[in-house]
Amino acid sequence: MERILCLAIGYLLGLFQTAYIYGRMHGIDIRQHGSGNAGTTNTLRVFGTKAGLIVFAGDVLKCILAVVICTALFGKKYPDMVYLFKMYAAAGAILGHNFPFYLNFRGGKGIAATAGLILSFHPSFLLVGVVVFFGIFLTTHYVSLGSLLVYAAFMIQIVVSGRMGLFGSMTQPHLTEMYGIAAFLTVMAYYKHRENIKRLLKGEERRTYLFKKN
Repeated sequence: MERILCLAIGYLLGLFQTAYIYGRMHGIDIRQHGSGNAGTTNTLRVFGTKAGLIVFAGDVLKCILAVVICTALFGKKYPDMVYLFKMYAAAGAILGHNFPFYLNFRGGKGIAATAGLILSFHPSFLLVGVVVFFGIFLTTHYVSLGSLLVYAAFMIQIVVSGRMGLFGSMTQPHLTEMYGIAAFLTVMAYYKHRENIKRLLKGEERRTYLFKKN
């Protein structure tokens, strides 16, 4: 039951579509402009850096809030499962962001929400995520490539950290369950980026700049 509640809480918070709301406040449906994606990168390209940062912050915070709420609700009662509950809450938020029912399940790609997961999951994950993403993005200016490699690094780090006992007294079945959720999120991210992957392979992916016109 706790798992379902974490998913539900996360999904409800994930429904706060920051890019869509920001676009509507400025008279457009962001999904009908640029790449058609309701996320940070498309907002940055359509509206500029300031708008992109606002949307990024909103999508990060909704995932963090989901994790914080679920940790507060169930963490003390099940201390050995707290990281599993965090993963379920974040997965719900990412699903809500990617597939909002009231927008015909057309949302974003979940990368900013995943940043919220990394920020709220464990302190050691933040440094790796920041180094991988900005190391790739600032050298190539491909947001998609940085995002995909962050997910790959996150998946690897989850498994390695679990094997090293970083998640405390979690049992092996719970660790395996957590690995499964992380793998599902990784596969979903790669699926949502399938067109980006094709363009990257062809050398046709669009570059994104923070302080230049996109």
